[in-house]
Order: sequence, then C-alpha cells, then structure tokens
Amino acid sequence: MRIFVAGATGVIGRRLVPLLVAQGHEVTALSRRASALPGVETVTGDVYDAAGLREVVAAARPEVVMHQLTDLTARDFAANLRIRREGTRNLVDAALAAGVRRVISQSIAWAYEPGDGLATESTPLDVDAPDASRRGSVGAVAALEEMTAEAPEWVALRYGMLYGPDTWYTKGGAMADAAAAGQLPTGPDITSFLHVDDAAAAAVSALTWPSGPVNIVDNTPAAASDWVPSFAQSVGAPPPSAPPSPRTPWARGATNGHARTTLGWVPTHPTWQSGFYA
Repeated sequence: MRIFVAGATGVIGRRLVPLLVAQGHEVTALSRRASALPGVETVTGDVYDAAGLREVVAAARPEVVMHQLTDLTARDFAANLRIRREGTRNLVDAALAAGVRRVISQSIAWAYEPGDGLATESTPLDVDAPDASRRGSVGAVAALEEMTAEAPEWVALRYGMLYGPDTWYTKGGAMADAAAAGQLPTGPDITSFLHVDDAAAAAVSALTWPSGPVNIVDNTPAAASDWVPSFAQSVGAPPPSAPPSPRTPWARGATNGHARTTLGWVPTHPTWQSGFYA
C-alpha cells in the first residue's frame, strides 16, 4: 500500500514509519526540513504551502494519507491550533485532489463535553465550552475531524495523554520538571494515558478500520490523586506537594471499549501503572 505520512519526524511519526516499512508498505514521508528516513522516500514540504503540498502528494500517488502533524516542540499551543485548522485543510485538500481513498488523522481524547463517567466516541465534543481557551482548542479538534471525514474513508485517532520516550511525560520531559518542582497538583481530574508506542501501532491498525473516530487510550483512566504520585516516583521526583486542584468538569477520561472489543486493538502497555516504569 502506498502511504503518505505527514509529521513523519514527530514523536509518533518516528515510530510509525518503521512499522509501516516493516509491513511492506511503500512510504513517502513529509518533513519540513531535509532529512532522510531509512527505507522511505522523504520529501520536503510545508503544510501551509497549499500549492506545493498538492504537488508532493500528487507525485507520491498515495492510497492513504496519515496526518500526524503537531507543533508542540516549544509548547506553542497557538501554533498547534493553527496546524490543526490550516495544516489539516491543506493536507486533506491535497489528498482529495490526488484521489486518496483513506485519511487517518491524529486527534485527542480529552475534547469531550463535561459529564459523569468515561467518554465514548458518541459523547459530543465540548465545542461550546464557556472558557474561551478551551472552546478554541476543542473547535480546532472538531474542525480537524470534520475535514478528515471529507475523505471516502477516514479514521480520527483520539489519542490519550501521551507518555514515554520523547514525550512530556518521561524523565527529563516537561512534566517531569514540573513534578520535580512540586507543581503537579493531585485531585479528582481523570486522565486517560497512552504510551507513545501504542499510539504508533494504532495508526497502523487503522489502515483497515471502518470510518469514524476511535478512542486510543490505555485501560486504566485515573484521577490525578492516583497517577501523579506514581509518575513522580517513576521520574525520580519527590512526592507531590502542590495542593489538590478542584474538579474540572470536562476532565472525565475516555474509554477504549470500542477499540478493544469491536476493532481488536490491544495496547502493549495496558496501564500507566506499569507503563510509567517501563
């Protein structure tokens, strides 16, 4: 299968591309900077250059386009919102113009509206959130998924909070620094985590999944009061000292029931409880 991967040098992309190559797929990798990836054709391009992007996608003649684009290296959340809106628009347009059959995009599992219990794929997104910052963030996620769904076949991978090598949640990462400074509060807010290797593996599996959004999270959503002390210990930080945070209504976690029972996806790291120490 011919696959075009946008974001091939990102945290997930660097793990995804070798998995695709190992399965015998013909991969074209998009990078903003000239760089060679083993076993694939690497093309240089800018997702904000709509015309140029159309040219490189058309030249690759892909059957599938994978959208793993983010812009969070400098924790620039505005840049990440822009790539979700403008970058996705240009990438999907290029895919449709090239006759691509399937688009698989990276989304998130914490954009759901407030409520009791874990969110499922049918839970509405929090597009009318009263907080302007969250409303803008969720709006960009909703736009990304709506554009992805313009393809004849599509999957929006609603990833949990990524942890593991090269993420914020690892030794030397941003959240490890926050834990060391005693700035990670405990409390009742629920997080659904996901090891970065499982994120890449799910993207490969999505090549054959039916169209729709899918929660890709581990089996154990947890309150900050449970996971923060464990994470701090795993990165060599002292026990948490920040006061507990009040309940955030939308921080409800998500369930992977659809991915596990319907699609047959099984995470290699089923829970953060062991995954933090892996």
